[in-house]
Amino acid sequence: MADLSSNFVGIKSPNPFWLASAPPTDKEYNVRRAYEAGWGGVVWKTLGEAGPPIVNVNGPRYGAIWGADRRLLGLNNIELITDRPLEVNLREIKQVKRDYPDRALVVSLMVPCEEAAWKAILPLVEETGTDGVELNFGCPHGMSERGMGSAVGQVPEYIEMVTRWVKQNSRMPCIVKLTPNITDIRKPAEAAKRGGADAVSLINTINSITSVNLDSFSPEPSIDGKGAHGGYCGPAVKPIALSMVSEIARGEATRGLPISGIGGVTTWRDAAEFMALGAGNVQVCTAAMTYGFKVVQEMISGLSEYLDDKGIALSDLVGRAVPNVTDWQYLNLNYVTKARIDPASCIKCGRCYAACEDTSHQAILMKEGRVFEVDDSECVACNLCIDVCPVEGCITMEPLAKGATDPRTGAVVGDYANWTTHPNNPMARAAE
Repeated sequence: MADLSSNFVGIKSPNPFWLASAPPTDKEYNVRRAYEAGWGGVVWKTLGEAGPPIVNVNGPRYGAIWGADRRLLGLNNIELITDRPLEVNLREIKQVKRDYPDRALVVSLMVPCEEAAWKAILPLVEETGTDGVELNFGCPHGMSERGMGSAVGQVPEYIEMVTRWVKQNSRMPCIVKLTPNITDIRKPAEAAKRGGADAVSLINTINSITSVNLDSFSPEPSIDGKGAHGGYCGPAVKPIALSMVSEIARGEATRGLPISGIGGVTTWRDAAEFMALGAGNVQVCTAAMTYGFKVVQEMISGLSEYLDDKGIALSDLVGRAVPNVTDWQYLNLNYVTKARIDPASCIKCGRCYAACEDTSHQAILMKEGRVFEVDDSECVACNLCIDVCPVEGCITMEPLAKGATDPRTGAVVGDYANWTTHPNNPMARAAE
């Protein structure tokens, strides 16, 4: 099997799969079970300062979005940071780290945006022997209303200031967890880097209301007839997370900043995609809450087999796709494809025809016997037919050969091999 051992900002673990700071990492019992199941690391659920206890709701804490097959696509949670006493958490962290020295253990922290509060908690955490801290600048509910969480993460100046406090008052590696509830994810990442952060992790949960009960007219989850916005996570947020990770990985001011990828990681493929876009490791929450801790075993075996098949090391995977992420204006407009329907695998459901006829370019013809064919003179290769087809591989996009004439536009394919110098490319004209 491929070597999956990881060294993320000096924090070593037997594999790059960590449990994210969340309900599954709230206490010693859970963390020990996670390590025994195979997780390479754990980010302990967010600790707060000693003082008035955190009080969570005693009613439902989660709302959900399901697919048609009842598969869980997303969770909306209104749970706060740990409501267990600080001294209990610190004692358990110390015990767990002592018994599992080869596993990564990072502690998530959130205290008021005051230097004294950070100075007070950092020595207590460092004394446990933990491998590092993760600054929770992302929670969009509950704590943000108290001036913490995403209330800090949405203000780059605060991120830089608090990160600097942590680096000045601790020797531990510092990971800054970023909120997606912001216009440009690069700005908080740049601020974290200026403050001295060793890495960033993203994304934290997305501000959300998943549903409304149409009998009580209360948002779900409903607490005595009232609901509140919460944090959305799970497979549904993965596309947003991938985009934000890639923005930091290729950003001029953030390039080279280590990234821990979070957001909808459910399979080894998800993890590989995050890593290809620049993440050095991944953190998982919803998948563990849905399928249990042993879901990591499929992730480990799958990623290992993939790397063996590719003949590459784990380090070779990280950032491999970043050079291929570009902006729209740099896409090659000389590249032309057309949809092709395989009659042998077509089940004649007609979904491709309905979608194209009603909402796209009327490029699919239905012939006698419900045989579907593509009219190349109308096909713009939008890919909608593939996306709605229930049979994987039945419809494909095939590129036209260089020198062929596009029946739709009459243009010769591949007149210019390099689109960046094409006279019709607005970016090429601007450069001139």
